[in-house]
Amino acid sequence: MLSREDFIFTIGYDGPAAVVDTRAKKRYSSLSTRELAEKGLFRAAYSSAIWSKDPGELTILVDIYNKISGASISVDSSLDRLFGVFPVEVKRSIQI
Repeated sequence: MLSREDFIFTIGYDGPAAVVDTRAKKRYSSLSTRELAEKGLFRAAYSSAIWSKDPGELTILVDIYNKISGASISVDSSLDRLFGVFPVEVKRSIQI
């Protein structure tokens, strides 16, 4: 299973391995879901919210996204498609 940081900063997959952006991971891994969203890192924030399994974090993310973008999405929207994040079971990562 991937660590929280590896999951949040996964940028793609190479077969059975997640490809992780180490520069972003180093710079932003200590931030919470809220902090990532406030910085405009919505994909990473969404990944963080999924990882936490806390519905409150999804609400925080959607509220900040709507405020910054002027959109009016809801937590029930197709967030996976919007942010391009789909939970996938992988056991290893490739750090680039």
